[in-house]
Amino acid sequence: MSIAVRRLAPGDITLIRDLNRLFGRAFEDTDSYGASRPGDAYLTDLLAKEHVFVIVAFDGEDVAGGLVAYGLDKIEQARREVYLYDLAVDAQHRRKGVATALIAHLRTICGGYVIFVQADPGDEAALALYSGLGEREDVHHFDIPVVPGQ
Repeated sequence: MSIAVRRLAPGDITLIRDLNRLFGRAFEDTDSYGASRPGDAYLTDLLAKEHVFVIVAFDGEDVAGGLVAYGLDKIEQARREVYLYDLAVDAQHRRKGVATALIAHLRTICGGYVIFVQADPGDEAALALYSGLGEREDVHHFDIPVVPGQ
């Protein structure tokens, strides 16, 4: 298997849609990743943002995996942290180094001093992958709802 990895650009609308379908299958959440798809203009604008990283691994013409990460520019120093938000590899391409190649590519292009990522307890594959690449911190995650007008 020959894997090629690259960052998507504003013209890659078909590929970002392919990646969203892959995320829906991999995360068993096709509603979130497919029910209310954004338009082409939104995706074009998103892919043009310097701080948004959408990276895809290809096996030939097929999307084998991908990730989405966001740069967070800091105020305490002139530096950036990068939050790796979504990463998935299609089932037939797992355990072949695709996720590691995606993260390696992100490391070379993100301009950050650190990449951070969350993994759910019990997701042994993700925990093993990330443990092999960095140091584990046990933190709590909170979802704070946004209330319009307050």
